[in-house]
Amino acid sequence: MPLFAAVSVTDTTLTDTSPTAAPAAGSPVEGSNGLLVEVDGKVVPNYAATMVSFEEGDVVKGNVVRIDKDEVLVDIGYKSEGVIPSTELSIRKSVDPADEVELGEEVDALVLTKEDAEGRLVLSKKRARFEKAWRKIEAAAESGEPVEGNVIEVVKGGLILDLGVRGFLPASLVDIRRVHNLDEFLGQTLECKVIELNRSRNNVVLSRRAVLEEERKEVREQILGRLEPGQVVEGKISNIVDFGAFVDLDGIDGLIHISELSWSHVNHPSEVVSIGDTVRIKVLDIDRNRQRISLGLKQTQEDPWQRVISTHRQGDVLEGTVTKVVAFGAFVEILPGVEGLVHISELADHHVESPSEVVEPNSTLNVKILEIDEERRRLSLSIKRVEGQNMPMGDLSEQLEAAGAEDPQDETVAEEPAAEVPAAGAEEPQAAEEEPVAEEPAEQVEEPEAEVAEAGTAEESGDSTES
Repeated sequence: MPLFAAVSVTDTTLTDTSPTAAPAAGSPVEGSNGLLVEVDGKVVPNYAATMVSFEEGDVVKGNVVRIDKDEVLVDIGYKSEGVIPSTELSIRKSVDPADEVELGEEVDALVLTKEDAEGRLVLSKKRARFEKAWRKIEAAAESGEPVEGNVIEVVKGGLILDLGVRGFLPASLVDIRRVHNLDEFLGQTLECKVIELNRSRNNVVLSRRAVLEEERKEVREQILGRLEPGQVVEGKISNIVDFGAFVDLDGIDGLIHISELSWSHVNHPSEVVSIGDTVRIKVLDIDRNRQRISLGLKQTQEDPWQRVISTHRQGDVLEGTVTKVVAFGAFVEILPGVEGLVHISELADHHVESPSEVVEPNSTLNVKILEIDEERRRLSLSIKRVEGQNMPMGDLSEQLEAAGAEDPQDETVAEEPAAEVPAAGAEEPQAAEEEPVAEEPAEQVEEPEAEVAEAGTAEESGDSTES
């Protein structure tokens, strides 16, 4: 059932230039504000004074007097109520009129048609709001002031805000950091700056990031003003990259370089910290002009190198773990965060072509301290100088050493004289030097000759006997 309510006429936002009703004849009654006139000595109502004058395209005010499923009736003080179709209520799609207006609510409406084919006054609430909002947006774009809008849609590539017009907020400009889930902003009211405006295309592009960066600029200056190198502060890991980790210091990000994360070697920052971790860090350097802060995490932790200096001396034998094998030797960790180098010449008593022949990563063995360089924070270690060393790859090195003692070339040289021994005659060595394939035809050719020679000798012998 439709709803009804009594309403009163309100004013129009535009100046009346073409009155639609002629003023009543007579003179206005003093004190009646023109609502009463005296005609022929009688005081009568001035009905013309109660009629609102407007033209198509004007924005007028009125009160909602009826709400139906597909339209809303508004009394603007005209001879008939104005009709607002549901499609002209809001920039949202498929709206329910009852969700957009209430009975008795005063609304602005733009006059689309003073009298359509059915004699109705057709109004548009969304277009009145559009015109009003567009003027506000244009002013904000010129002044740089932010505008507010409610997020009404999540679309591909960003958000749609209701500003009275549809404003597009790209995903990359929603926040300072990348937002993975845009749905969490649905229904929120956001403050944005207008960065692009095109009236002909009704195109409005917004940036919330610009507002946040402007706010954080003031915060940055305050933080930079109170921070000093050497201070220890708390922050939260905001991002992790290959070269380090960024820390949010309540409004400004500082960088912990990968070399400042730990006293030990770090392959990737994710081995030490995770996004969201709260950490205590030391301020190493501040570039106030570029607003950059260099931080250190390992400086807030015990320096294991000091333990080496205070507790160990040259010649000490310690147990360590091989952390890396390189072409010139192997690195061995003797304490958490402290590594020393075993040069390839200190790996074994025998010659070593490649360190991987002797040691492998993660193997545990004993090492001897050869030198402690306090200034350069370097340790020189030795494996071969440790007595009774049980090498994890000892069998392999022994096999390689044994294999190196037997030279295949020596065996070839030793066999060569043996091959020459049977060659007693002058022809034998010559045959031995020839290819086997070449020898066989030679022998086959010679054998018939030998038989012919023998036969000829026999014949000669026979002839001589007979004679």
